[in-house]
Amino acid sequence: MKNLKLALSAMLITYSVLGQQNDTLKKELPKPAEKSALKFNINADGSHYFQAVFLNQTWARFNESNDGTTLFNKTSPNTFDIGLRRTRVQLFGQITDKTFIYFQFGQNNFNNAANYTSTPSNRKIAAFFHDALCEYKVSKGNQLKIGGGLTVLNGLSRFSQPSVGSIMTLDVPVFLQYSVDQIDQFDRRLAIYARGQIKQLDYRFYVSNPFPVSSNGATPPTLGKNATFVNTNVFTNGHGPGINNQYGGYLAYNFFENETHTTPYMSGTYLGTKKVWNIAVGGVYQKAATWYLKPDSAGAYKDTTYSDMLHLSIETFLDMPLNKEKGSAVNFFAGYYNTNYGHKYLRYNGIMNPGTASTATNMVQSSAFGNALPMFGTGQVAYAQFGFLLPKKLLGEGHGQLMPYVSGQWADYSALQHKGMLLFDVGLNWLIKGHNSKISIDYQNRPTYYVNTNSDVTVGSRKSCVILQYQIMF
Repeated sequence: MKNLKLALSAMLITYSVLGQQNDTLKKELPKPAEKSALKFNINADGSHYFQAVFLNQTWARFNESNDGTTLFNKTSPNTFDIGLRRTRVQLFGQITDKTFIYFQFGQNNFNNAANYTSTPSNRKIAAFFHDALCEYKVSKGNQLKIGGGLTVLNGLSRFSQPSVGSIMTLDVPVFLQYSVDQIDQFDRRLAIYARGQIKQLDYRFYVSNPFPVSSNGATPPTLGKNATFVNTNVFTNGHGPGINNQYGGYLAYNFFENETHTTPYMSGTYLGTKKVWNIAVGGVYQKAATWYLKPDSAGAYKDTTYSDMLHLSIETFLDMPLNKEKGSAVNFFAGYYNTNYGHKYLRYNGIMNPGTASTATNMVQSSAFGNALPMFGTGQVAYAQFGFLLPKKLLGEGHGQLMPYVSGQWADYSALQHKGMLLFDVGLNWLIKGHNSKISIDYQNRPTYYVNTNSDVTVGSRKSCVILQYQIMF
């Protein structure tokens, strides 16, 4: 019995000592590195790879409706909806030293009102390919890349080709996606392009085949006094300009570091990881893109007239750290745009519109319900945004960072009889793990417009919207 007690005591002492040593080893051994991306290396050094990125943006939103808005045939002065602003899968990789491939698949703007007014109504919004491109690197570095396919690459603005997962504001300034879902596929176009970086100059040029507006899934607008995109379905006996190619280019000069150049998308903010400041100019041109009726000598609107589409821009983008130790940074963007679609072109649009129709009879356009606003038009537009990434210590280590922001858009559209449109947002990002996990809250204030019996545009009351977003990207 005595020997048994001695043996048990020895075992307990040994277990205790080994346990303490094991705990010490656990503390001393480094933790395995956490993967920052779902990436498969094709070669040993990782220069050839294939990667997957998943993105989901969930919105919960309270909207003050435009006057007369109905939701499912019920008058709705206010709405609350939950939706998926963007759900995307990206697959891309540098397959060889020269070859790059990129795909993006997903859907957008899915809430309980989605596709309600289609015939037949169908809540199963089909996911689709946003991008599918192949690219060949001609030079050893980034000096020249030539590619083609379905691509976002664009000529007007960095926010015409935005990396939506990295934007600072809750959403992009959508007016810069100038023909979204009209003659393109959700801001993507079938194009061939050249892009590159020559020292501090970042450039991109493209030529694309626009889609006819009649294939976008909606009934094309009727030919009238104001310009709309040409509907080739009403041409007879081969008459009409057809659908002409679109051309565009964008040039940005970087004063400090060059920007990321893996995909054709342009970052919204680098959160202080890069020091970037550039000035850029851009342009987009398409011959006879729109049409309208012009009065004849007797004053009757019978003469079909075609207009070229020409958009020009100048903008500046600044994103840089203020204090690397504290983790603070600043983001600033400003741009001026001359948008010419043709005579008095105007298009209302509501992002993931929470309304389905309107009982109002004095709207500027029949689609001006829910949260819709005059987003696209012939005229002049200015846009700016500013954000400040607050120091890490504010929330404590491991709790992320806060980034408040403001943005504003001012537009002078001829179809609104030059009654200026001001749209502004104020918001706050909680960057739990950078852009990979972030919660944003945004307050938006927008204008409304109506027409009286003399066809004069009048300014209505302003409406507000509050949006809570949770974004996960990996």
